[in-house]
Amino acid sequence: MANNSFGYSVKRGFAGMPDALRAIIALNAIVFVGQFIFYAFFGVDLSNYLGLNTNIIVTITQPWRIVTYMFLHSMGNLFHFIFNMLWLWWMGRPVEERLGPRSFLTVYFGAGLTGALIDVLLSLTAQTTLVIGASGAVFGVMVAFAMLFPRTPIMLFLLPPIEARYVVGGLIALDIIFLNSGGQVARLVHLGGALGGFLLMRAHKNGFDLSLIPRYLEFMFRKLKPSPSSKPGKNRKNKNMRIVSDADVIEEVEQSELDEILEKISKKGYDALSKEEKRKLFELSKKD
Repeated sequence: MANNSFGYSVKRGFAGMPDALRAIIALNAIVFVGQFIFYAFFGVDLSNYLGLNTNIIVTITQPWRIVTYMFLHSMGNLFHFIFNMLWLWWMGRPVEERLGPRSFLTVYFGAGLTGALIDVLLSLTAQTTLVIGASGAVFGVMVAFAMLFPRTPIMLFLLPPIEARYVVGGLIALDIIFLNSGGQVARLVHLGGALGGFLLMRAHKNGFDLSLIPRYLEFMFRKLKPSPSSKPGKNRKNKNMRIVSDADVIEEVEQSELDEILEKISKKGYDALSKEEKRKLFELSKKD
């Protein structure tokens, strides 16, 4: 009998994510917890050492900040982290399944880097600020989603379904409108990330190969996938033996087939599936 516990469901859902998306969300979560630990036990705010400093001298002498800032979030605002990860999860999965993990990582980090550099360059005459958050990279993924699936309806709170191109376009328009309104939102990073995602996707549509991320990094991201484990049975004689029903065997076989299909999608995209694989995916996706 299948184990329908909450913990098992979470683990299975996490393992079912595409490789790159799963790794990015996991790393963001690990760093977010690490920020609390360092601050609570050592009084160290990691943002001061890993956040994006818009002072160009600091950026040149400490270049790692243009990457590490993407994995930091405000400790005083949990929703900053949650909403970034939710948007990434909602829109990142189909993007990675269409582009593949290496091209997805190029879009993600390319957008984040573009947002950081634009913020630094346009802040030369402004007061130096410290920027943290995955928002620039997430905006790039959202733009990629809107370009790949422009008419996909998105449900927003208290609103009717709106096509993805209008949702993403509206969010970008809001950042432009409130660009000089002050506050704690790094709108230049958002806009730079959106621009980076747009330019990379245009290059992709013109035939440019986005799989620039080294293959060994793709392998490392796959290592973060939880290894499949046997689901506990109800009628155990001892720790080395349990009763296995026909339903258990059938479910294990179906899960193995589903994992193979999802792996193929993550590597080559949905269009690479055969008609039989698409049919099987549709049948398995309807089962609980």
